[in-house]
Amino acid sequence: MIVKKAMMVAATACLAASAVTAAKADPGLVEAESIRKLDIMLMVTSLRCRTTEHDFQAEYRNFSRKNLAHLNRAGAKMRSNLSARYGQRGSKRALDRVSVQMANTYGNGHPWMDCAQLKQTAIQLSAVRDHKELSKAASMLLGPQRVAINTIP
Repeated sequence: MIVKKAMMVAATACLAASAVTAAKADPGLVEAESIRKLDIMLMVTSLRCRTTEHDFQAEYRNFSRKNLAHLNRAGAKMRSNLSARYGQRGSKRALDRVSVQMANTYGNGHPWMDCAQLKQTAIQLSAVRDHKELSKAASMLLGPQRVAINTIP
């Protein structure tokens, strides 16, 4: 059982590493992955914050609704890339694994933003209409360094 779990973890790590390598070759894929990760981060943290005074599930749903075209385009780009590498059936499993890995990254919350800041961020991101601006915001919010919320596009 432990060996099987270790193999699953190793396979997921390989998938993530190969996705990063492929993303470097395709700037559109970099944007798609960052937008997808931003969406997952907001979804996971909104669930985490739902029992606090800064519940932002409504703001997250508004962000998703207003950016649905960008979110769908990002998902389609990732699926297309994975389909080319793993086939139609394998791409679904690969995307699920990558998405779960992204979600697990934020299972304990955002590394430097609290629920109040995440709520404000979701509100600000609801006004973004350009996918390049959304990708830029994602890079800032998902990076290792803290950024001032008022600098988010």
